[in-house]
Amino acid sequence: MRRIFSSFSASCLALSAVFLAGCAVGPDFDAPAAPSIGTYDSEPTPDVTADRGQVVLPGMDIPAQWWALFHSDSLNHLVTQAIKDNPDLASADASLRVAEDELAAGETLLFPTVSGSLASQRQKVSAVSNGGVASIYTLHNASVGVSYSLDIWGGTRRAIEQLQARADAARFQKEAAYLALTSNVVTAAIQEASLREQITAMREIISNQEKTLKVLEARFEAGAVDKSAVLEQQAALAAAKTNLPPLEHQLVVARHALTALIGQLPPSAPTEKFKLNELALPPQVPLSLPSRLVEQRPDIREAQENLHAASAAIGIAEAARLPNILLSADIGSMATIFSKLLTPGGGFWSLGGSATETIFDAGALSDKEDAARDAYAAAEARYRKTVVAAFQNVADTLHALQSDAESLNAKRDAEKAAADSLALTQARFAAGAIGVVELLNAQQSEEQAKIALVQARAQRYADTAALFAALGGGWWNRDAEANSPAPETPAPNL
Repeated sequence: MRRIFSSFSASCLALSAVFLAGCAVGPDFDAPAAPSIGTYDSEPTPDVTADRGQVVLPGMDIPAQWWALFHSDSLNHLVTQAIKDNPDLASADASLRVAEDELAAGETLLFPTVSGSLASQRQKVSAVSNGGVASIYTLHNASVGVSYSLDIWGGTRRAIEQLQARADAARFQKEAAYLALTSNVVTAAIQEASLREQITAMREIISNQEKTLKVLEARFEAGAVDKSAVLEQQAALAAAKTNLPPLEHQLVVARHALTALIGQLPPSAPTEKFKLNELALPPQVPLSLPSRLVEQRPDIREAQENLHAASAAIGIAEAARLPNILLSADIGSMATIFSKLLTPGGGFWSLGGSATETIFDAGALSDKEDAARDAYAAAEARYRKTVVAAFQNVADTLHALQSDAESLNAKRDAEKAAADSLALTQARFAAGAIGVVELLNAQQSEEQAKIALVQARAQRYADTAALFAALGGGWWNRDAEANSPAPETPAPNL
């Protein structure tokens, strides 16, 4: 009996190997080709060196810890904490484990199913069916059953292929969550630094206007100016003060955002506080080749794997319409006395096979196959949309950096001119050469120029971080960098 079972198992394995070597129904997935373009725009690569602060290097690789290029220990620490404690990233990691567990479970479908049973049954045989003698006995039964569904058409292999694609999609979804988290932390830190500097500038403006008001009040007491001059300065001072509470509120909101990103509640805000002068602007920014972008962007890779899963679903639907062959075998023993369950004479075995195919289902399986093909078309459209959006994202960010460089130059010049103009106006006002209206105009121009300069500096930092994120964030270099020494931290370039 054991020889028969062993022979049957060997035959099943050999036969399954033959079938598994065959082709599976449905399309074999090929990843879409990268767009055959050499640039991200019809115009030349933008020049971001207007102030010699940055240079774009086409083909430059992106470090996995790209935020370290801002050379801020506080920023590095906050990003590390966010990676450790952020719930969105933890959720993405758990989703990846779920997909991997489902893949592991699916791969077992390629192997036979072996089950064992042990049963005891007390029963009575009637005298009518037993020669006029009634009997009562206990029947013990022990058996092992083996069943195996031949994957002739490759439906099981397509199902495993789909599970693998879903696991890969979950992995890239986690990378996308990682990239979004790190870029959001950097952007929030830059926003906080910008708001702090705007608040400092606004307080300085208010302080200067308060000093001007005192001068005017003294002159009014001396009869040198009219009351209207004092009132106008009071109005200007009050207007400047109204700008401070919204900035302070925005700073609180930015701090709350940073706290949430590191997975903490508002009372547990991070101890790190950011200032623009403590952040270095990366002097070199990468520009991946367009052909590499589809490999680097996690959202594109996720969309590609979703497309792969949709392709495998077509094969699964096609295989469901074809005959299914199931092989089975049972071997065991029975006895009326438990201790004699494994003695000779009580053994039994069986071998069997069955083939099933749906003859009529009112077109349900055909409709499911059509649905799978339509789902593939939808996934293909989503993939194209993701690619188009990614290239647009890079092109927009590149031009934003060019605009930032030019705008920063202009706003630096404007701020210097406004400061010089205010100093001259104050001197002329002190000499009595001009009235208070000219002084107020100069003060307002200097106020606007200072705030605009702070915002322009912060925007350049934020767009630099956005470019690193738009190009994929360097996740492919994470393992290599884990064993490399940390780079030295130079002084911030302002």
